[in-house]
Amino acid sequence: MSQSAVASSNPGVNPGRLFLGSCLALIATSVTFAVLGDIVGSLKSQFVLTNGDLGWIGGASFWGFTVATFLLGPFCDALGMKKLIAFAFVCHAAGALMMITATGFWTLFFGALIIAMGNGTVEAVCNPLVATLYPTRKTVKLNQFHVWFPGGIVIGGLICTGLTKMGIDSWQLRLGLILIPTVIYGFLFFGQQIPATERVQSGVSFGEMFQATFLRPLFLILVFCMMITASLELAPNRWIPDILKAGGIDGTLILVWITGLMAVLRFFAGPVVHRISPTGILLVSAVLSGVGLLWLSYAQSGQVALLAATVFALGVCYFWPTMLGVVSERVPKGGSLALGVMGGVGMLITGVITLPLIGKIADGYLHQELPVVETKAVLQKSLIVLNEEKPKAKGKQSTDIQSAITSVENVLAKATATSLPEPDTALALLAVKKETKAPVVAEIDKILNPANNYGGRMAFRWLAPFAILLIIVFGSLWARDLAAGGYRVEHIDDEMANARRAPANA
Repeated sequence: MSQSAVASSNPGVNPGRLFLGSCLALIATSVTFAVLGDIVGSLKSQFVLTNGDLGWIGGASFWGFTVATFLLGPFCDALGMKKLIAFAFVCHAAGALMMITATGFWTLFFGALIIAMGNGTVEAVCNPLVATLYPTRKTVKLNQFHVWFPGGIVIGGLICTGLTKMGIDSWQLRLGLILIPTVIYGFLFFGQQIPATERVQSGVSFGEMFQATFLRPLFLILVFCMMITASLELAPNRWIPDILKAGGIDGTLILVWITGLMAVLRFFAGPVVHRISPTGILLVSAVLSGVGLLWLSYAQSGQVALLAATVFALGVCYFWPTMLGVVSERVPKGGSLALGVMGGVGMLITGVITLPLIGKIADGYLHQELPVVETKAVLQKSLIVLNEEKPKAKGKQSTDIQSAITSVENVLAKATATSLPEPDTALALLAVKKETKAPVVAEIDKILNPANNYGGRMAFRWLAPFAILLIIVFGSLWARDLAAGGYRVEHIDDEMANARRAPANA
């Protein structure tokens, strides 16, 4: 179905406003990534969380995405896109408010989960909506739509950096940023007519959509690749600010650079797609992402981090939208189901496996890097400081100080001349940092920050080699396209016409 045919069959549809609303909804989604990445350190200190805890909170923000995408994507038409957009709006608002008023790990966890359900609903609705609005330019328009994922991260990151420069450290205020694009996209979608998806307009049944999705070997291969491409793109971006900051580098600005470069490159996706086939783009992206992430794992200065981040950004910028574009163009009958499964699987693996695994690896290497003698000495000083401050404290503050004292005493009791208990030592150091502003905190930072930086960089080093699998698969797909005379876009109308001719030619 041509773009003009779509417009003529839906005279009440305003494509420009719907596309803009979709972009604002994606900005709301991406601002959550920028904000959560920026406040990781604050949450870690205030609620005394391990990297593993933060990995689970970060993972929850992906699980909700996956749940919403899997459950709502296949039934996008049956439930109605307008209702799903309203659901996304409620999730973004309610989840942000829950995290702003959080009292501990579980309220942070469930707040992130609810926000992510809004994010997943946006993905489930807006990808097929954009593909329907622009059926002859799917890969290009999906790339331009997904400009606003890194674009929103840039916007959120710059605002967070500005607040820091102004001396405003409130993590609650940063979470409130999510509400701004949420209100705007709610207004843009309000009262608008939204067309049925291309699959429905072409008369493809739900059963045909299901078969085209799960019985196509190409689709299954692309799903496998999506697990890795999403992990390489999304997981490191979540950890970069905290890991680089621990090494004395402005990680938030590095993330802003990465996402800003990604946004610019996606905006100009048209010329790139016309010069290089989508499978060729994915092959080049796999090479650059692996090299960039590996290089970033060795970065210990701002200059090296910036160069490595540039290569990394060049690698991951086209992964997500081009994967969706290839599925939409090569498996068109898959419709919203195929696109939903792709996005859902990418987020599921990243949230359930990759993010927690990075946290676990980082915790392990962090602990190895803690110097035993210096750490024990700092903990002993901390014990003296806390015992001096406890009589002056009242109520909850006194209880919290006693909890920190108990943590430090337990670590010192378990420590030997050559070892420290894991992960109790890092938690005790964090507890001390939370409960006192004494000079001992500077000594803790001197020990803890380099260890945290090293642990994070080693986690990146473990993740980077997975790009090799992508190089093999995408290289094979690109070579197959070359042998067949080039990349070929499949159209639903063409498939149906071929199916009708098949009996006559049999």
